Amino acid sequence: MFRLKKILGMILGILLIFSMYSCGHSKSVETEDDERDLIVVGFSQPGAESSWRVALTDSVMESFTEERGYKLIYKDGKSKQDNQIRDIRTFIQQGVDYIILSPIVETGWDTVLAEAKAANIPVIICDRNVVVENESLYTAFVGSDFKSEGDTAISELKKILESEGKDSENINIVHIQGTLGSSAQLGRTTALERALEKNDNWNIVYQDCGEFTKAKGREIMTQALAEVGADNIDVIYCENDEEAYGAIAAMNEAGVTYGNDTGIKVVSFDAMNTALVLCMDGQISVEVECNPLQGPYLYKLVQLLEEGDTVPKLTYVKEQHFTKDNLTARFIENRKF
Repeated sequence: MFRLKKILGMILGILLIFSMYSCGHSKSVETEDDERDLIVVGFSQPGAESSWRVALTDSVMESFTEERGYKLIYKDGKSKQDNQIRDIRTFIQQGVDYIILSPIVETGWDTVLAEAKAANIPVIICDRNVVVENESLYTAFVGSDFKSEGDTAISELKKILESEGKDSENINIVHIQGTLGSSAQLGRTTALERALEKNDNWNIVYQDCGEFTKAKGREIMTQALAEVGADNIDVIYCENDEEAYGAIAAMNEAGVTYGNDTGIKVVSFDAMNTALVLCMDGQISVEVECNPLQGPYLYKLVQLLEEGDTVPKLTYVKEQHFTKDNLTARFIENRKF
């Protein structure tokens, strides 16, 4: 009897172990299935050099969530194209479903985008665009019309100069460029160059690359004040807000007057909340928005692709421009960036 009970006990123990193993294995398979059900998106950013860049990253992360059925893999390129190319190749090796690329510069992407195409991974370009020999290497672009932004800034600056009776005077400009070769730099610089061709009394008295950073903007403006002199500067054309913050810091240190009515006019791009406060106060004369909230646009494109629909090759995000006359504290407080 004892032997029978022992044998039965052994059998029950084996069945219990098998049951536990089966349950555990079933749970593991379910987790893997859940993981496979998620649509995997690889997102390559140039870096996190500004609050604008952070706002773009946050917008994409908020759009592609697990609750919506997505797994987002984020990579920071540390401001180097080589890093971004390596990250894209990592995405390809991982077999992601989609790649979102915000390129640091326009050129140099043909080879890696061809690799993504060969792997049947759609690539969506955002923020800055790319220039490639074959545009079929990427599926779509979402971002800003940088030439239009520049034209808007020039138009608003001319209105201010005309209102102050300075439109016929010589206008000396300090030009702080963004990262050379980026879409934002090329578009905004082109707009200023066209304005110089149309206005013989406009002159560039100092120009350098600020790399879209506050530190470089401050350094360039300090040097411009030393070499040119505040009395010989009428306008500072900064290609983003970080550069404008740096230029303003340099002028504050030097005791230079700037802003509306008197002093040097500051033109800037991005329209982050801090910059809009400065614009409302008259310290920045013209502020042109560069909208970083591109996540919803990207999400909509991926959803269309998932449904087998065609998507537009080019999508420009909605943007505005500002002077002190169309800004209120309430408007600024309600903005997301």
